[in-house]
Amino acid sequence: MPTRRKHADIITFKADPALRSALRGVANRSEFIRAAVLTALQNVCPLCGGSGILTLNQRKHWDAFAADHAVAECGKCHERHLVCAGGERGAVHGHEPA
Repeated sequence: MPTRRKHADIITFKADPALRSALRGVANRSEFIRAAVLTALQNVCPLCGGSGILTLNQRKHWDAFAADHAVAECGKCHERHLVCAGGERGAVHGHEPA
């Protein structure tokens, strides 16, 4: 019996005229959009899933976590990051934390 080949799902979305116009200049729109979505998904907040809002239970977990952690600014790249009350676990930028 021959094996069935899996087909990719087709997903559509609405685009305003400005976005539609900007995408016209992209040679392979499907590949461009696929890459953009995958990149965006790698940067979604692990707690809220990108919604920007914590549920009541997520907030309770965050409050318990925050009791021993803080948000600090990196001395090198100036991005905000979490710091354990016991100190940083390792260098991110190839040097000791500032």
